[in-house]
Amino acid sequence: MDTLQRLYTVVQDRRTNPQEGSYTCYLFDKGLDKILKKVGEECAETIIAAKNGVQADTVGEISDLLYHLTVMMVEQDIPLEAVLSELDRRSAKIGNLKQFHVSDHET
Repeated sequence: MDTLQRLYTVVQDRRTNPQEGSYTCYLFDKGLDKILKKVGEECAETIIAAKNGVQADTVGEISDLLYHLTVMMVEQDIPLEAVLSELDRRSAKIGNLKQFHVSDHET
């Protein structure tokens, strides 16, 4: 988790103290639509990499996705701690299977 915290801190710093030539600053400058587009692209690339089964490629795409999600979180003022707390809360659940609705396919 230290790595995620460092990443989050660096992204926050880029937002507060823009640096010329920084890709992170470029994303903030372009705005939420660009950031969300990149999140979507990286999500799709992660899915494809996982389907192709090359672990190194999948790790790289997951890393790209986590980076872009972090940029989105900072842009939306979502603290990393809020996400980690939610994950902790969910991991404490027992019997967390979702109930599926039976649908009537004849109507």
